[in-house]
Amino acid sequence: MSFLLEEIGYHLKTDDRFKLYLTNTLEMDELAQTELPGMVSLSEESHLAGKVKKEQPILVILGNPPYSGHSANRGPWIDKLLKKGYTHPNGFKDDGYYRVDGKPLGEKNPKWLQDDYVKFIRFAQWKIDQAGEGVLGFITNHSYLDNPTFKGMRQSLMKSFNDIYILDLHGNSLKKERCPDGSKDENVFDIRQGTAIALFIKESAKEPADKKGKNKDQNIFHSDLWGIRSKKYEWLLENDMRTTKWQNLSPKSEFYLFIPRDEKLLELYEKAPKITDIFPINSVGIVTARDKLTIQWTPQKVWTTVLNFSKMDEDVARLTYDLGKDVRDWKVKLAQKDLIDSGLDKERIVPILYRPFDIRFTYYTGKSRGFHCMPRQKIMRHMLQENLGLIIPKRVETKIPWSHILCANDIVEHVAVSLKTIDYIFPLYIYPDEDHKNLFSHLESAKVRQPNINPKLFSALTKAYQNKPAPEDIFYYIYAVLYTNKYRTKYSEFLRIDFPRVPFTKHFKLFQKMGEFGQRLADLHLLESSELDAPLAKFQGTGKNSVDTLKYNQKNSRIYINKDQYFEGVEKTVWEYQLGGYQVCRKWLKDRKGRILSLEDIKHYCKVVTAIKKTIEIQKDIDAIYPETEKELIDF
Repeated sequence: MSFLLEEIGYHLKTDDRFKLYLTNTLEMDELAQTELPGMVSLSEESHLAGKVKKEQPILVILGNPPYSGHSANRGPWIDKLLKKGYTHPNGFKDDGYYRVDGKPLGEKNPKWLQDDYVKFIRFAQWKIDQAGEGVLGFITNHSYLDNPTFKGMRQSLMKSFNDIYILDLHGNSLKKERCPDGSKDENVFDIRQGTAIALFIKESAKEPADKKGKNKDQNIFHSDLWGIRSKKYEWLLENDMRTTKWQNLSPKSEFYLFIPRDEKLLELYEKAPKITDIFPINSVGIVTARDKLTIQWTPQKVWTTVLNFSKMDEDVARLTYDLGKDVRDWKVKLAQKDLIDSGLDKERIVPILYRPFDIRFTYYTGKSRGFHCMPRQKIMRHMLQENLGLIIPKRVETKIPWSHILCANDIVEHVAVSLKTIDYIFPLYIYPDEDHKNLFSHLESAKVRQPNINPKLFSALTKAYQNKPAPEDIFYYIYAVLYTNKYRTKYSEFLRIDFPRVPFTKHFKLFQKMGEFGQRLADLHLLESSELDAPLAKFQGTGKNSVDTLKYNQKNSRIYINKDQYFEGVEKTVWEYQLGGYQVCRKWLKDRKGRILSLEDIKHYCKVVTAIKKTIEIQKDIDAIYPETEKELIDF
């Protein structure tokens, strides 16, 4: 830099230097003074940079910070800044990025808040807050604009800055982003993650935000830039803030999104109760940590595996079942001990919903960090009894249309329905705590169980209908609503970021009609419906019934599992039907590649095909009456 200055006519004085420092911005500890060759200069550089970071006001911070979800910058100073916040010079307390509206985020795994670009934004925000005014301009990963994990970050930024400008450059190949007109969208860099330019402006003369994050003088603007890379470059060269067409945003609790959304529609949607408020007792599905060991095709295979594994030498077991290295929450020794402590009882072999319509078997002890990594005993114990459960994720990937729902009457695996996210189970009934110790007490009657439904919902429905609905009636109504294509389309942007909300009609007859459709769907999905007695699909051809190479022939509606055998009567819409990102008919067969289908397997698959065909028909019937249910809704 000194040479450059000399070239343009400026000569540094003896004690002068260009104030460019080599430092790790996210570390506050300075390098210790040392006399080691080559290290003296680095120590001095660290000391000078530290004085700038800690003491000198900085009014402008610009850059393209690194994006790294697995950040190496794990220093205590930046971690505390992220999680605990800091106090502004005017006494206002910032809660950090791990809280929103004064409460914890409620995220199971907020790991993306540890991304390097988030930490650089946090540092810059803190530095400008200390100065009392300034401008931050970064181009970064654009995930923080709408991902629910970043809601605390967005609220914090709103509290710090008076004006926020977001230019979303898109180009996210991970989400398979395309332009609104369907044409190709490209990234401005050679990366897969979409990007955005953000300008955050803090003016000292304006009033600071209040405790709720609202700022009287605050403006938040958003704009999109779509297209191929060369066109984006051209646009960026030709435009600035004044010529950009900005859309004014009003981010609201609890997500404070930095993207446009239909606020009137959101207001209507938020009047409906959330599924977690309807079924208060719920949990994510079972995490085994070692599916190859813990999940088997038949009860006999489970029993053989359990007996053998429990008695093996630890290293032999690891090699035999391809278990790899131990991890924090699953270890071979602890898994073996859990099996032995359970008494090696065949009664503990139970069915588990592993994937859509795919029932496998496992050995269930209910002990965490045992045979299963996270068996979710507090919730799954209710599903070991006679019960019905709703399976739904908290949020979904943007590239996958919302179809993330299925019912079950068994325990469920944590990605049983959703390909790219974790599923939750909502039991319809809960059983008494006194049976907690004996998971397999199989209580005879429903007298001892209680509905896992918010009493306030019962009260509101009873008042509206002049009749108290049964728990099953409520379950089936909800199931029908969540299978309505018109509902899914109308509320798609909200379904993507949080658990669904369910609007309840004021009209009892509509409630009943929707419930009838919901019960038909549930019976089909549990493969217990009489409508499946005459399957629409048939298995044809001679051979060993081995699943070798899958091929769908649209012309004759056949799914070939090998060159000689096939399922016929499978329409294209059925073959392509998806649940939670899984193409159901394909997934079920693909998972059995290399296996010989039994007679029961073939019957099961023919029922699955029929159930999907009937589901598509029922969804059309529900769509025809669903708009009527929303004309007059119950207020909660």
